[in-house]
Parts: sequence; C-alpha cells; structure tokens
Amino acid sequence: MSQYLIILLTSFIFSACGFYMYIYFFSLGYGFSIAAIGAVMLFIFRGSLTWGTALQCLLFMVYGIRLGGYLLIREMKSPAYKKVLNPELTRSRQMGMVTKVSIWISCALLYTLEVSPVFFRLKNGDGTSGTVIAGLIIMALGICLEMAADLQKSAAKKKNPYRFVDTGLYRIVRCPNYLGELLLWLGVLISGIGSLRGILQWGAASFGFILIVYIMFSGARRLEIRQDRNYALDPEYLKYIKTVPILIPFIPLYSVKKYSFLVA
Repeated sequence: MSQYLIILLTSFIFSACGFYMYIYFFSLGYGFSIAAIGAVMLFIFRGSLTWGTALQCLLFMVYGIRLGGYLLIREMKSPAYKKVLNPELTRSRQMGMVTKVSIWISCALLYTLEVSPVFFRLKNGDGTSGTVIAGLIIMALGICLEMAADLQKSAAKKKNPYRFVDTGLYRIVRCPNYLGELLLWLGVLISGIGSLRGILQWGAASFGFILIVYIMFSGARRLEIRQDRNYALDPEYLKYIKTVPILIPFIPLYSVKKYSFLVA
C-alpha cells in the first residue's frame, strides 16, 4: 500500500499545474505525471526490475516528457493554439476551487490506474514474460504513432495555421494521436496478463483502460465539434469527414458528436 501511495502522491504533485489552468490537469499535468511515475517506479522497485519492466518504466518517461514538452512548446509558439487556450484560461479563472480539486483528484487517480498493470507486475515480483514483450511492442508503436502524428500536424500548421490537417497519418484517421494513445495503454494492459491477481488488480487495470478509451473518444468528439465550427463552409473538409474514420482505422465510424454521453 505504501508503494501505491508514493505513486499517487507523485501523480498529485505533477498534475497540480492544473490549478493555474484547469486544462493542464489533462495535458501538461498528464504527461509530466506519467513521466514522473515511471521514474519513481524505477526507483522504488530498483531491486526487482527486469529488462522488460525497466523498459516499460522508461517508455512512460519518454512518453510523458515528449507529450508534456510538445504541448508546452505548442502553447508558446503557436498563435492558433493560443487562441484556443484563451477562453480556457478565462473559464479556469471562473471555475470554483471545489470543482478544480475534484478534477485534480480524479485525474491523479486515473493516472495511477493507467500504469497499474506495470505497477502490479513489479509489486507481485513477476518478471518479463511474453505478454510483457508483446505489450512493449504495442506501447512503442503507440508512442511512435503519436509522435509522428504530432510532428505531421505541426508541419502542416506551419504551412497553413488555419486549415484542417488531412495529410500523412491524417489520411487514415482524423485523430491519429488519440489512436496512438489507445495503443499505448492497450499495450500496458496486455503486459499485465499473467501477472494481475484477483478482482482488485484486474478491476483497477481494466477500469483504467476503459476510462482512457472513453476519454479519447470524448476528446475526438470535442475536436470534431470545434472543427465543424471552424471549417463547416469548407467543401474539402466536408468531403474529408465523410471518408476518413474519426479514430479507429478501417472502421466506418465517421462522427461521434451525436453521442452526448461523451462529455468528459
């Protein structure tokens, strides 16, 4: 229990930047919390690490630092993104402290649930198995996909900041960075197979993955609504959204905005 409390405290500390602007709970705080949790797990389980579990913790660090760094640079350098954040800053200043604390607690708990398959494997003293290797491959694929999608989007926005992106990976799905996120955490869940024990451990790991799936589809819905508002008069955009799936490749799900339960 004490080891989990250390992980949870780490998540609380690094996600607390959301008190400046609540959206940071889900963005900068998210990335840097996962990176910090990976580093802390390397330290507290240093005596029982195997090459596979050590790599998973390192991937958490790479993922989190890359995500947090990318978001921070985008915020500082992108005029278009600053316009998106301005209303969020105003909304954050109007938000009550009780609401912010509730979001903070929820996010910190979620981040520990997401990494829980790796945490439980380390706590249970299990080593590197075939599922860990499979999970590592899927995790790395997800991180690479997310990195490539962000780089492609940045390059496209430099050429035309006010046009939607439909090149590279965005020809396959409209939210390839969210797809990469899903693959990352799918790999983490798969890596726990054979190590997770009992209802509590399986419940925590499964619930964490279900929540991130819900959040990614909610994020896709928010993006779709915002893009519809910005590009509704663009015939190329209207054609694009009717032919390219929103999140999962080769599955003809082109819109999720009508699903009002995706409100996160």
